[in-house]
Amino acid sequence: MRFVVLLICLTVPSFAPARDGDGSVAVSGEMKAWHAVTLTLSGPFAKEWDKNPNPFSDYVFSVQFRHVTGLPAYTVPGYFAADGNAGETGAEEGNCWRAHLSPDKPGKWEWRAEISKRDGKGFATLTEFSSSGSFTIAPSDKSTPDFRARGRLNYIGERYLQFAGDKSRFLKAGPDAPETLLAYADFDGTQANNPKKGPLKSWKPHAGDWKQGDPTWHDGKGKALIGALNYLSDQGVNAFSFLTYNAGGDGDNIWPFVDRDEKMHYDCSKLDQWNIVFSHATAKGLHLHFKMQETEMDDNRHGHKEVTVKDIPTSLDGGELGLERELYIRELVARFSHHLALNWNIGEENTQSPEEIRKMAEHIRQLDPYHHPIVIHTYPNQQDKVYPKLVGDQSFLTGASLQNGWNQVHQRTLKWIKASKESGKQWVVANDEQGPASLGVPPDPGYEGFDGWAKDPKSKNAKPYNWEDVRRDTLWGNLMAGGAGVEYYFGYQLPQNDLICEDFRSREKSWDACRIALEFFQENEIPFWEMEPSDALVGNAEEKNGKPWCLAKAGDCYVVFVPAGVKEARLDLSEESEAFPVRRFFPDTGEWPEVDEAFTVTVLGEAVVLPTPEDRDVVFLIRRG
Repeated sequence: MRFVVLLICLTVPSFAPARDGDGSVAVSGEMKAWHAVTLTLSGPFAKEWDKNPNPFSDYVFSVQFRHVTGLPAYTVPGYFAADGNAGETGAEEGNCWRAHLSPDKPGKWEWRAEISKRDGKGFATLTEFSSSGSFTIAPSDKSTPDFRARGRLNYIGERYLQFAGDKSRFLKAGPDAPETLLAYADFDGTQANNPKKGPLKSWKPHAGDWKQGDPTWHDGKGKALIGALNYLSDQGVNAFSFLTYNAGGDGDNIWPFVDRDEKMHYDCSKLDQWNIVFSHATAKGLHLHFKMQETEMDDNRHGHKEVTVKDIPTSLDGGELGLERELYIRELVARFSHHLALNWNIGEENTQSPEEIRKMAEHIRQLDPYHHPIVIHTYPNQQDKVYPKLVGDQSFLTGASLQNGWNQVHQRTLKWIKASKESGKQWVVANDEQGPASLGVPPDPGYEGFDGWAKDPKSKNAKPYNWEDVRRDTLWGNLMAGGAGVEYYFGYQLPQNDLICEDFRSREKSWDACRIALEFFQENEIPFWEMEPSDALVGNAEEKNGKPWCLAKAGDCYVVFVPAGVKEARLDLSEESEAFPVRRFFPDTGEWPEVDEAFTVTVLGEAVVLPTPEDRDVVFLIRRG
C-alpha cells in the first residue's frame, strides 16, 4: 500500500513574526523495503542565512530508526529543510526538519526524533521537539534496473560490492565526465564564477529523452538532465560521477552553499533539486559516485607547497577536519545517504595528508548510518606514495578510484588489488579516469566531424588510439584484473569534454561496449567474485601489463581475453583431470559464433590451445559442463 503524507511547514512573509512549528511529525514515501521513507518534524523556525542561531551549525536533528525485532537499527542525521518543499517553492526559510531512511526489511519500524540546540555548554535537547512513533514497511515491488529491487550496495571486505537484497555482486560502467554534471542552469542558486572556463549546462541534447511521468521541478525545469540519466540507463550502463563542490577548481560552478564562499549556510532548494535527480538515478539503476572536492581546493598546501588558508579560500578548514568540513560531510550524508548505490570519494586528485584523509574517512563512517563505501583518488604518479599509507584494516577507506594511462589499467588494477589484500583489507578497485588528461576516452568516429582517433600533439612517440583500444585496455583490462569496473573520462582537448559535455551520445559506441561487457558476466552467470586474476595460466607476466589475460576459478570456470593480432593462446590446465567445453565470445559485438569443431574442444590434463582470429579480440569461456 502506498502511504504518502505531504507536510508543508509553516512559512511566513518577512514582515510577519517568525513562528516555530508545533512539534508534529509526518512520515511520507512509499512504505516499502529499500524505498525512501521521509520523516519531517515541524520544529524551530529558521532561515538559510541565519547566523545566531545558524540552523546548520547550532542545531542537530537526528532520528533513531529501529526494526521491531531490534535489528537493524540506525541513527540517521537530519537537516534543515526550510518549508519542506523548497525544491518547488524556492523557500529559504521555514520550520521543517527532515531525515530519510531506506528500510532494510518489511515489518514494523519504531522511531524517535529529537532536535538539540547549542547553548553555552554544548548541545541541549529541545524537549518540545522530541517525538516518537512507528510505521509498517511492506516488501519492495520494484524490478531491475531499479536498485530498489536489489537493496543497498554494501562493501563486504571483498573485491566486489554486494547488494543486500538479492545478494548479487556489482560491476560498474559509465561516464566519469563531465565532472561538472551538477553545474546545471535549472538548479536554484547555480552560477558560473568564470563562464568562459566553466559555463553552466542546459543538457539540451537530452531534452527529448525525458519521458512522461518523470520528475521535474519549478513547473517543468530539470527535464534535460533527467533525460540524460534516462539515456545512460537505456544504453545499459549503470554509474555516473559528479563533483558536489568545485569552487576554485576547473569548473568553479558547483557548491551546495547559499553563496560560493559562504561555507556555513546551505541552499535548501538547490539540494532538494539535486535529490530529485539522485532519486531518479536510483530508480534507473545508476550508481552515484560523489566526488566531494577536487585538487585545486582540497587543502591549503596544494601542490605540496606551504601556503596560508587565505590563498585557497575555497578549501574547507584548509584541508583539516574542522567545523566547515564537518558540516559539509553532515549535509551530504543527511540528505543523500539513503540512496542505495553510492560511494563517497574523498576527492579528485586528492592532495590532503594521509592523516587528514583518514580523519575525513572516519568522520564519514561515523555519520553515515549505512556505511557506504569510501574511496580515494590521486594522481597516477602519486599512487605509490599515497596508497601504501592508506591501505590496511585500520583504515575506513574501502577502495581506490584509479587514474591511469588508458593502456595501463590492467597492471595498476592488479597492483592495488594485491597490495590491499596483503595489507589485511581487500579494496574494491575501479578505474575512473584515463590519461592523458588532454584526451581520455575519445568521441565516436564522425561525431561533430571527429575522426575517432585520440592523438597527443605533445608526444612524438605516443600511438594514436580510439574507442576500441579503450574498450580493450581500459574496460576489459580492469575487469580481467578482478577490478570492479570503469568510468570514462573525456579529455579537455576533445569534443564534449570533462567541463562542457552535455551530450552523452558523443560516446555511444563506448556505452555499447560497456553494456556488452557487463552482460557477458551477468547474463552468463559467471561467478567472477569467486575467480582470481590468473594471467600466468596464459603465459603472461602480470607485472609487465602484457596479454592475454585470465580470470579463473580453479577446476570450475576460466575466462580468457585474447587481443586481436595474437595467433594462438594457450591455457594451462595441466592440473585438471576433467574435460571442459570451450566457447568463444566477441566483445566488440557481443556475438557468440556458431559452434563448430574448432571451438568445441575439450581438455584433459594438458595445456589447451585456443585458436584466435587475428583481426579481432576474442574472449574464451571455459567452464565445467
